Amino acid sequence: MQEHFANHQTIDVKLQPDRAISKIAAAIGEPARVRMLYCLLDGRARSSTELAVVAGVSPSTASVHLHRLKTERLVKVFTQGKHRYYNLEGPNVASALEVLNVVAAGSHDKFVPNTSSRLLTARTCYDHIAGRLGVVLHSRFKAFGWLSTRKDENAYDVTLAGTKAFEALGIDLIAIRTLRRRFAYACLDWSERQPHIGGALGAALLKSALKRKWVVQDLDSRALHITRLGHREMLSRFGLHIEEIQGGSRRADS
Repeated sequence: MQEHFANHQTIDVKLQPDRAISKIAAAIGEPARVRMLYCLLDGRARSSTELAVVAGVSPSTASVHLHRLKTERLVKVFTQGKHRYYNLEGPNVASALEVLNVVAAGSHDKFVPNTSSRLLTARTCYDHIAGRLGVVLHSRFKAFGWLSTRKDENAYDVTLAGTKAFEALGIDLIAIRTLRRRFAYACLDWSERQPHIGGALGAALLKSALKRKWVVQDLDSRALHITRLGHREMLSRFGLHIEEIQGGSRRADS
């Protein structure tokens, strides 16, 4: 066993995350693989052929890249008939990619076909609502006292008032608490530099909005279109005006 000595303490390097982090960083740190990963941020499964087009590489090269991403548990694959489809491994990978966007102080709008303004207004962050809409909803829910901060300042629980409000939207809080993922947390939005709601609660909110036809997701991107019904309902329920979503300017501070 190799040991390092610092301040008269012995540290087992096998317990350090250096090697694992380096391998993951190396897997992400290749332009073609980055394009593939960000393309999968909308939560949809895609074939290796589709991802090859997104990455701008040949199908054989795409297969090599996808094997590397799968080895590092960044993507998962499932087979349907003769086809193999790829998804992000899970919400943790999606969150890491979003945070990397903040660190890079840039955006990946160039990886999707829609205009940046639509993505900035409302989009999916893996399986929850992001963009200006997600940030404003997060602020509203906190102002209404629906969310309470847990010991982990990044994590939320739901208050009694919040329980009534979310259940009125058809969200089964008891059921989503049983899921093997974080219940609710502040997910830093890469474009607004402010948090939106992530976790099982965030995913349930997106499902509710889609089911109620408040938003409609683009077929070929992460952009969400807010319907007229959505504007009316969010104004009535949350006091949210359209100008707050579409007229909000992107913050330059982090």
